[in-house]
Amino acid sequence: EKGEGMTHKELETYLLSMPGAWLDYPFDETTAVYKVGHKDAPGEEEKMFALIAEGSQPVRVSLKCDPQLSSNLQQKYETVLPGYHMNKKHWITVICSGQLSDDEVKDLARLSYRLVTE
Repeated sequence: EKGEGMTHKELETYLLSMPGAWLDYPFDETTAVYKVGHKDAPGEEEKMFALIAEGSQPVRVSLKCDPQLSSNLQQKYETVLPGYHMNKKHWITVICSGQLSDDEVKDLARLSYRLVTE
């Protein structure tokens, strides 16, 4: 076993290091939503690229994903699930228990960011 996965803090620091990323709580105080873009900036809209369930242990993060990759990951890992409360075709929820390495989780987070910013 590869040991522990990323902590909420580690993952949050990584998510917020992406250009223009910011944290919002639009749904409730237990769902941290990571967005890019600002609706008060001309021609921009806010787009979610990650959601973290506060207090989840291990951390559960929902990320936008390519449907084919999403399907492959769900078959390969029991810690990758269809997006919780999200469009199941385009979102996955990853349980950061260490089954996926920190780098793999970061790659998926970067992909999510790219998918919403392209």
